Amino acid sequence: MTSEIDRKEKLELNKLQKRLRRLTGQAIADFNMIEEGDKVMVCLSGGKDSYTMLDILMNLQRSAPISFEIIAVNLDQKQPGFPEHILPEYLSQVGVNYHILEKDTYSIVKEVVPEGKTTCGLCSRLRRGSLYGFAEEIGATKIALGHHRDDILETLFLNMFFGGKLKSMPPKLLSDDGKHVVIRPLAYCKEADIEEYSLLKAFPIIPCNLCGSQENLQRQVVKEMLQSWDKQYPGRVDTMFSAVQNVVPSHLADTELFDFKGLKQSEDAFKRLNIIEL
Repeated sequence: MTSEIDRKEKLELNKLQKRLRRLTGQAIADFNMIEEGDKVMVCLSGGKDSYTMLDILMNLQRSAPISFEIIAVNLDQKQPGFPEHILPEYLSQVGVNYHILEKDTYSIVKEVVPEGKTTCGLCSRLRRGSLYGFAEEIGATKIALGHHRDDILETLFLNMFFGGKLKSMPPKLLSDDGKHVVIRPLAYCKEADIEEYSLLKAFPIIPCNLCGSQENLQRQVVKEMLQSWDKQYPGRVDTMFSAVQNVVPSHLADTELFDFKGLKQSEDAFKRLNIIEL
């Protein structure tokens, strides 16, 4: 019985790996995320998404038609009780070059953000600044983050509901100072697939005690809304992601994206209209 379970799990793992590998490869190709000679800094938090991203990128690296380097980087934010030994042990085991960057952003966040308020915004800004600086230090040409398809859709709705903007997380982004290219290789991958893959691979997950336990966050509310839709109307989330890839500026209302003021009837159409009227 045990061997049968193991066989089924192995088959499921292989199926998931092929799907994630195919979708990641497709995203990399569609957005030209990784090029010949790139040094890719893979940001590893210890969560399911970044573990999966590193695993799939290493898998693709072995058979890619181009040569690129992978360097895994973890930012140790000095959270109390953070198990510092887990990531170095795992990264040494899989044989990837890595760095552990130590920055006490935890103390800054706890000092600045009032008790009970959302810490994610400040935490992410401090984390991003530290990682960007280190990427420059080691000469990384690309910075890979583990955001997936569901993150992109959640961000879209968060910006619509609470920010009044129609924008999300792009699969490829140039930083404001123009120094860093940020890529999201898992942009086409579903969170459910990543979660299952992570369980089957038995990644040594490290929970985020700083913000991961905060309940009723706006993102969590949006996540639950999307999950509810997906259960009630299978395929709806897939269609919504397709919409993000098929934008029609002339059918929205942004005057900076489309010249509505200059929109006029064409001369040919005007002549045809006159002929019909005559």
